[in-house]
Amino acid sequence: MTRLWNAPDDFPDEMLAGFTAASGRWVRQVPGGVVRSTRDPRPTVSVVVGGGSGHYPAFAGLVGPGLAHGAAVGNPFSSPSARQVESVARAADQGRGVLMCYGNYAGDVLHFGEAEAAVRADGIDCRTVRVTDDIFSAPAGRAEQRRGIAGDFTVFKIAGAAAAAGHDMDTVEALARRANARTRSMGVAFSGCRLPGATEPLFTVPEGRMAIGLGIHGEPGIAEVDMPTADGLAELFVERLLSAEEVPLPDGPRGARVVALLNGLGSVKYEELYVVYRRVAELLDAAGVTVADPHVGEYCTSFDMAGVSLTLLWLDGELERLWSAPADTPAFRTGSVDTSLLLPAQIAPDAESGSEPLPESSRASRRLAARIVTTLDASHAAIDAAAEELGRIDAVAGDGDHGVGMRRGTRAAARAATEVAARGAGALTTLHAAADAWSDKAGGTSGAIWAVILRAVGRELGDDREPTREDLVRGLNRAVEDVTSYGKAAVGDKTLVDALVPLADTFAAAVGAGTDPTAAWSQAAAAAETAAQATADLLPHRGRARTHGERSLGTPDPGAVSLAALARVVEQSFSTVG
Repeated sequence: MTRLWNAPDDFPDEMLAGFTAASGRWVRQVPGGVVRSTRDPRPTVSVVVGGGSGHYPAFAGLVGPGLAHGAAVGNPFSSPSARQVESVARAADQGRGVLMCYGNYAGDVLHFGEAEAAVRADGIDCRTVRVTDDIFSAPAGRAEQRRGIAGDFTVFKIAGAAAAAGHDMDTVEALARRANARTRSMGVAFSGCRLPGATEPLFTVPEGRMAIGLGIHGEPGIAEVDMPTADGLAELFVERLLSAEEVPLPDGPRGARVVALLNGLGSVKYEELYVVYRRVAELLDAAGVTVADPHVGEYCTSFDMAGVSLTLLWLDGELERLWSAPADTPAFRTGSVDTSLLLPAQIAPDAESGSEPLPESSRASRRLAARIVTTLDASHAAIDAAAEELGRIDAVAGDGDHGVGMRRGTRAAARAATEVAARGAGALTTLHAAADAWSDKAGGTSGAIWAVILRAVGRELGDDREPTREDLVRGLNRAVEDVTSYGKAAVGDKTLVDALVPLADTFAAAVGAGTDPTAAWSQAAAAAETAAQATADLLPHRGRARTHGERSLGTPDPGAVSLAALARVVEQSFSTVG
């Protein structure tokens, strides 16, 4: 279990502060993560990596010469927000564009994608390579749907070395994609991990059994088998990774050269890993595969999970040269980096202190803003009480962090709304401030989606007029449009959308029929609640739970459940809208 923490919600911030204090030779902290504390003497492409915390040395431990230029770091097992990613990307930019590399998870795709668009809008060449190395998360024919696990490291290393060599953006991107296409990983677990402050692990494995195809965010395995010996595990790894559909070479594995990465996920000791690697090396040699560079240790962990993964990067001449190039980071060093050529980082001056002026607002909109503050306060209280149960249902087929993320998000949103409303903000400005804070502190898919919802509703309510029930109808409809466009989910995919659509549709129909807004909202909240519970009968088609298919049958979607719960809060604390 994770034993050392203060307040669980403060864990990621305190961890990053301590890491920076210990690693100032390589990194400096910026909002959202870390960037290099030095820069190259000439402009280069910048490689920005990232994801949730809980995976050290991924991601912050891989920032330094020859590897990444920056790392955006989110809450445990949750993607950093778009604003955090954007902050790191801008601070890491060395003049020739920014290449973002991260594991292929829904929240990361949403947040990094939004940040990429914002950076590109300012004329900076910004591109993305998603890592998709986990062979158990989707079949070979749908490799683009696979998630990234320890193979993140090999792609990051190739991209960083290509940037250090002075290649342009087209070349760095192409080489990172080639490394991803030639990287395969498989993981197993013997027990689940526990998030800071949690009383139970995210999943359990029966005594004497082993989970195959686990996720690095504490997602349970795809299947369970009897616990093998160390040699048996090595044989399972090599057999699956050398299967015909997984070897990215037309003539099969014989004669190939690979990087082999045997990765401990948190509590498996190095001595155990070496026993496994002994047999891995024998089996690869027998198959005619030359291990050009073996690595045994921790490269992408999952807090205290007892688990192991094996990654193979299939080399060609250029990839091998880049893999062997020098790198110097807090967690990985190879070769000799000439630090005498490095310059101190150029640090942009802080923005002027003081609050930015708020848009003008009407008295009616300020009254509505005060009600929004009351509702967000009540929302945080409701989610705080429900967080443990939300985490439990999320852990059935996901990573168990939904309750924690919602608690962080609602608390931050309530605080931000209180601050701007006290300064005279109207409804739009109050909701947009809450949206930004929710996204930053919650991270993950839910943080991104709730920010979309609040912004959509805020745009229809405005700051300078007295909002009407029709404005709220349009706001909810716009939220549905924006959420489905942003997250690509539809009704039936077992997501928050399954509750959001009935909420919006029922409210619109009731208002259109002349029903009093309070009664209309009560009907809408009931419809959302019914729809949320009905997701128990659905199979997931989006998000991390998708990988585990039927495991989630019988359990409702946590995102839909939390949305329905907040709809009830609105019913109780927000009795009228105009």
